[in-house]
Amino acid sequence: MEKSDSAKAGQVVGVLAFAGIIAAVMQTVVIPLIAQFPQLLHTTPSNASWVVTVTLLVASVATPVAGRLGDLYGKRRVLLLSTVPLMVGSVVCAVSSSVLPMIVGRGLQGMGVGIVPIGISLMRDVLPARRLGSAVALLSASLGIGAALGLPVSSAVAEYSNWRVLFWGTAVLCGLIAVAIWVVVPDSPVKASGGFDVVGAFGLGAGLVCLLLGVSKGAAWGWGSGTIVGLFAAAVVLLLVWGWWELRIVDPLVDLRVTARPPVLLTNVASMVVGVAMYAAMLTVPQLLQAPRSTGYGLGQSMLQMGLWMAPAGLMMMLLSPVGARLSAVRGPKVTLIAGALVIALGYGATTVLMGTTWGLLIALCVVNGGVALAYGAMPTLIMGAVPLSETASANSFNTLMRSVGTSISAAVIGVVLAQMSMSVGGHAIPTENGFRTSLLIGCAVALVAAVIAATIPVRRALSAEQSVDVAEPVAEPVAERV
Repeated sequence: MEKSDSAKAGQVVGVLAFAGIIAAVMQTVVIPLIAQFPQLLHTTPSNASWVVTVTLLVASVATPVAGRLGDLYGKRRVLLLSTVPLMVGSVVCAVSSSVLPMIVGRGLQGMGVGIVPIGISLMRDVLPARRLGSAVALLSASLGIGAALGLPVSSAVAEYSNWRVLFWGTAVLCGLIAVAIWVVVPDSPVKASGGFDVVGAFGLGAGLVCLLLGVSKGAAWGWGSGTIVGLFAAAVVLLLVWGWWELRIVDPLVDLRVTARPPVLLTNVASMVVGVAMYAAMLTVPQLLQAPRSTGYGLGQSMLQMGLWMAPAGLMMMLLSPVGARLSAVRGPKVTLIAGALVIALGYGATTVLMGTTWGLLIALCVVNGGVALAYGAMPTLIMGAVPLSETASANSFNTLMRSVGTSISAAVIGVVLAQMSMSVGGHAIPTENGFRTSLLIGCAVALVAAVIAATIPVRRALSAEQSVDVAEPVAEPVAERV
């Protein structure tokens, strides 16, 4: 490839990676403000919690829909459309003075998470094979990078500036991303045939909303309450009916026959379990850092200090993404996924020893996130090596959905553990030291389970990142070389 073509490919990767990071930031950007929202929005803490929950619910529904639309009507077009709700949602949040418009704005922001899986699929179509592995690893890791970097940025704004600045800033960044995608990112000539499955989209959305709403609100509403039990029962029925429908029609939203292939199925299951393991640290470490020193184990950090101690772990993901790509090229993405899960387990094991100091937690968290970078980079490569070229966006979107389900399960489990193992300090419930240790050990155990599942993924041979591009559906002429 000529130098100018190489520079063009680098620009495409840079734009898509930055877009992925900003889309992921939307997931954590309001966390430092949660305690202040009841006062800022003149509402109850229960209502304020929907500011976080609605983003999760909308993202779970929008991600597979956006993936299928990208396969059918063009990935670049859907990428551009995905930036619109991000911008509009940010503006709505910035001007909100009550909880309802804030919830609407946060729901719109959740619609932009599909940028990451669609971007990964577009990379497969337009990048040179030799650039694909590292590019996919970086964009896949942007989900974790954005989540980690969102905490210190939002903490600083919450502590030293007006909270509305946070949303005006994200609106501007999303506008810049839209312009950059329009100017830099080429469209993919690879498109699927057929139509859009509207019934399947509504069915999957309804099932996921019931499932994730039950998981996220179980602790608050009571796991044995009629509402939660009803939500889980409805989720089972709706998803079974949805699966029956998807197997009957010619152009399904998600091709379950492809999804049921052992390499795809086991990768998705491993992705969900890695999501559980990854999010345990995101929930536990910030609380441990901010717990009062008077407890004997808390580190007494301010909100901003907590965010700054968390930030290097996000940067670690960025640094290790190319390492994971190189490992996948040499040994195959399956080995990289196994290694990533084992590194996550090692990091959690280290936290139980190093949790007494800020520097110790920083080191352990960097190890955990390093493992997440390896695992997240390997997942889309495994998926793309096992699905037809025309279905990569929807397949990657479904894989991203599985990670989101994992983080929701993690939030529920860790939330219950920390709530049950807590004590009262100054009138506030603070998790005990054993509560923190138990949560971290759960993260370690789940990561080991992910490694075992990853070890069972069948592969015909150790696929390199470059080889995996054409395994599922060879093409006569690499589109990438024309970038």
